[in-house]
Amino acid sequence: GSWVTTTVDSSSDAGYISIALDNSGKAHISYYDVTDEDLKYATNTSGTWVVTTVDSCESVGEYSSIALGALDYVHISYYDLYNKALKYATNASGSWVASTVDSNGEVGKYTSISQDGSGNAHISYFDLSNYDLKYATNASGTWVPTTVDSSGSVGWHTSLALDTSGKAHIGYWDVSNNDLKYATNASGSWVQTTVDRKGRV
Repeated sequence: GSWVTTTVDSSSDAGYISIALDNSGKAHISYYDVTDEDLKYATNTSGTWVVTTVDSCESVGEYSSIALGALDYVHISYYDLYNKALKYATNASGSWVASTVDSNGEVGKYTSISQDGSGNAHISYFDLSNYDLKYATNASGTWVPTTVDSSGSVGWHTSLALDTSGKAHIGYWDVSNNDLKYATNASGSWVQTTVDRKGRV
């Protein structure tokens, strides 16, 4: 009934934080270890906070987004600063496995991730090389990146959600016009709409 604040990790500076709750109400947090430049993960599923380094390749973990799938397996999308790429990590196999989703140009900032009912991951993110909104999914068995919106400088600060059919809905900032925009593939092809002019997410 009142706010309780807990220190989860005091070993380093933290940034780019994302949180999700499992079916038991336990917390799962992905974040960037600014000190060591690593992607880290913390959870209190055991009753106490346990911190794990997920990816320690050079300068990885900014703009992380976390989602929980079947059996509360963890899925994290994040930016690889060293390689200017979008990466993805999951512990669905029982141990952490990290992979590169998209490395075509400088891509992967402002990620948002969700998982559908079949266990496939869906990620929205920003393509800084082309100033486009992009989307990637592994629903086909391999990662397939798609340009969703290329009309100006679009795709900043993305937020993605899936409907009951597994179709993507993305909110994002159109910097060129300073507008809030929305894109969805619910009809089978991508459709973009301006939601609020002079707005942002």
